[in-house]
Amino acid sequence: MLQQILTDMYIDPELLAELNEEQKQTLFFKMRQEQIRRWREKEAQLETKEAVVQKPKKKVKGKHVSWLQGSDSEVWVWVMGEHPSDKPYEQICDEIIAVRATQQAQKEAEELRAKKEQEILKRFSSVYLSEEERLQKEKEEARKEEARQKEARLEEARQEEARQEQARQKAVEEQRRNEEELKRREAEERQKAEEEVQKLEQERAKQIYMNLKEIHRRSQNQEKEDPEWQETLRRSKEEDQRRRSIAKQAREDHRRKSVKALEQGRVAAMTKTFGGEKPPLLPKPKPRTIKNEGLSRRPGVRRTQSTSSREQIIRWFKEEQLPLQAGFRKDGSGIAPWFHGIITREDAESLLSPGEPGYFLVRVSEKIMGYVLSYRSQEGFRHFLIDATDNCFMLLGDQLSFTSLAELVEFHEMEPITSSGGEQLLQPCAQKTSSVDYTDLFT
Repeated sequence: MLQQILTDMYIDPELLAELNEEQKQTLFFKMRQEQIRRWREKEAQLETKEAVVQKPKKKVKGKHVSWLQGSDSEVWVWVMGEHPSDKPYEQICDEIIAVRATQQAQKEAEELRAKKEQEILKRFSSVYLSEEERLQKEKEEARKEEARQKEARLEEARQEEARQEQARQKAVEEQRRNEEELKRREAEERQKAEEEVQKLEQERAKQIYMNLKEIHRRSQNQEKEDPEWQETLRRSKEEDQRRRSIAKQAREDHRRKSVKALEQGRVAAMTKTFGGEKPPLLPKPKPRTIKNEGLSRRPGVRRTQSTSSREQIIRWFKEEQLPLQAGFRKDGSGIAPWFHGIITREDAESLLSPGEPGYFLVRVSEKIMGYVLSYRSQEGFRHFLIDATDNCFMLLGDQLSFTSLAELVEFHEMEPITSSGGEQLLQPCAQKTSSVDYTDLFT
C-alpha cells in the first residue's frame, strides 16, 4: 500500500479521509522523503549529462570580437528607425549635412582670418617691433619688482608662521594639562559616587529584604488561617497526584506493550508461520445473488491512474495475500469472523453502527492494495490503514510489524490501537447472515 502511494505520489481524497492525524503526518513525511530522493536523482543525472556534453573551450589566439549583450543575454542589436524616439532617415541625413557645412564654413573662415592677420602684421611690422620692445622692457622691470615684494612677503609670512606655531604648541600643551587634570578629578568623583551608591544599595537591599520577609510571614499566617486557601491547596495536591498517576500508568502501558511485542517476536523479521504449506481452500459457496450496491461508483467520480481497480485488487489478494493466509484465523482453520471483503467506508460504518464502542472489522480497501481497520469508538467511527508491504502487516505509521492479520488483531485486542490509549478491539463484527461480502476473493 505505502509503496503504491509513493510510486504514484497520489492518494485518493476519500482514502485520505479515512486516515487519522498520526497516519496523515507519517504519510506526508514519507511522500516528502520520496520527492527529495527523486529530485536528487534527477539532479545527479543532469550533472552527468552536462559533464559528458560539455567540452573544454579552446583558447582563441590573436584578435577576437566580443559582442555586447542585451538584457535577454543575447547579442545587442539596434535597428535604426524601429524605436519610437528614433528620427527618420531623411532628417538624420539633413542634420549630418548641416553640421558638416557649418564645420567647413568655420574652417574656411579661420583660414581667411589667419591670412588677413599675416597681411596686417607685414604692413605694420616696424611700428609693432618698437612698441613691443618697450612693452617687453616694462614687463621685465615689473616682474623683478614683483619678485622682490613677493620674497619680502614670504619672509614675513615665514616669521609669522613660526610665531603662530610656537603659540599653538604652547596652547596645546596647556590644554593637554587641563584635560589630564579634569580626567583625574572626574575619576575621583566617579569613585566616590560609586562607593556611595554601593553603600546605599546594600542598605536598601537589607531594608527591602526585611520588609518582604515580614510581608511573607504575615501572608503565610493569614493563608494558614484561611479555610478557602487550605481547600485550594488540598485540591492542587490531589490534582498533582492524579497527573503523576496517569503518567506512571502510561509509562507502564508502553513498557508492557514493548515487552509483550518482543516476547512474541512481532518486531523481528517475518517467519514461516504456516510451514510453507498451501492454505486450505474454502468450500465452494452455493450460487446466490450478491448485492454490490456498496461497490458501485458514484456518478461524476473519475478514477485516477493511482487508484487500483476492483479487478486489480482481487488479483493482488489472490496472488500475494492468500499464500500468507490473510483474513484467516491464527490456526488456519477458517476465515476470521472480523474479516470482510471489498466494501466501502459507508458499508463498514453501517455494519458497525448497531454495536458498542470496541466493535471492529478488517476490510479490503476498495481504492488501494491494502486493508482498513474500521472501529466503533465513543465519538463515532474511526478507520486505520493497514500496510501489507514486504509480506508483513502494520498500521500505517506504527513501528510494530506482524506476520499475519490475525496476529495484528490479537495484539490490539489486548493493547490500545493508538498511543493515546483507551481504544481496544473488543468485539468482532461478523458477516451478515443473508450475504457474504468476500466471496469474489476466494473463488
